[in-house]
Amino acid sequence: MKLPNGLQTPALWQMIQWIARPLSYMDNCAQQYGDIFTVPMGKNFARVIFVSNPQALQQILTSDAKEFDTPGEHNAIFEPLLGKQSVIAASGDRHRRQRQLMIPPFHGDRMKAYGQLIADVTDQVINQWQIGKPFSVRSSMQTISLRVILRAVFGLNEGVRYRQLEECLCAMLDQMSSPLSVSLLYFAILQQDLGSWSPWGRFLRQRQQINQLLYDEINERREKPDSSRTDILSLLMSARDQAGESMTDEELRDELLTLLFAGHETTATALTWALYWLHKLPEVRQKLREELDLGDVNDPNTLFRLPYLNAVCSETLRIYPVGMLTFPRVVRTSVELMGYKLEPGTVVFGSIYLTHQRNDLYPEPHHFKPERFLERQFSPY
Repeated sequence: MKLPNGLQTPALWQMIQWIARPLSYMDNCAQQYGDIFTVPMGKNFARVIFVSNPQALQQILTSDAKEFDTPGEHNAIFEPLLGKQSVIAASGDRHRRQRQLMIPPFHGDRMKAYGQLIADVTDQVINQWQIGKPFSVRSSMQTISLRVILRAVFGLNEGVRYRQLEECLCAMLDQMSSPLSVSLLYFAILQQDLGSWSPWGRFLRQRQQINQLLYDEINERREKPDSSRTDILSLLMSARDQAGESMTDEELRDELLTLLFAGHETTATALTWALYWLHKLPEVRQKLREELDLGDVNDPNTLFRLPYLNAVCSETLRIYPVGMLTFPRVVRTSVELMGYKLEPGTVVFGSIYLTHQRNDLYPEPHHFKPERFLERQFSPY
């Protein structure tokens, strides 16, 4: 089997580039090798394949599981953060069970019910902004995102446990946002507990505090069940699989942290970029304000039906997608992809970022143009 080409620089150096500047790294690879290339991101620096061609993406994302599978063991890098029972780390029947238990709380109507909660939290944060005084947009968006998750997902409001969790989660999220901390996940040799002063030791102690607070909350809910609660933790606790079994405490804890890490920084980053472009481009800002003035902004559900607002959101996520890659797919039976015959065990990632930068799909891809989403519909791939 002949794999696609890839950068010939040392694997360790490429991994450092990926951790420090992933977008520049992918741009460099694409400029040299096009729609398909290999990178040393597998176990022991084994080469995996990145693809950005839409037809290839459709193939790996929609093919029968006999060709491409999504085994959780290839997401083991996230285990220290999310735990062993996270849906992201699960495979086969266990993955299907976890998905079936988790999907109902995220039904569209249920999500819309959180609209007023999100609006209330947002008002609380932006009311602290002072006219004429600089502030960090990203910090504000992180605060909004975390508080919404604590209330809508964890079901916590004001109180001692709420404040303790907010403080602990902020500390962990801040620590894990730096390239140095991310490298701890990629290089197991760095995962050394040398005391609370060391990066890994500090992380382990933060994780233990968070675990205890979450388990205390779960135990309290079990002792005092309340069927009227609509937060996602309560819905997960009441869910049953086909055998009538509910999630264990460990499964609940792991899925809560999965939802936190999947939804916190991603949401905050997307909102920050959206506000950046609205500040940078007065004409876009004016069009959006005119549309908002025509609608009932007091009803959060009305926002779903505003075309220009949706176009602004889509263009924000196109330029800087919060998920740069698809989850890995592993070849199960010999398959051809873009002219390459791939053997079982080959790992393939779809590069969402590079697909969004394609000039043939999005002319002038580095320009922020919400109108492109009003003028045509794009394939999901």
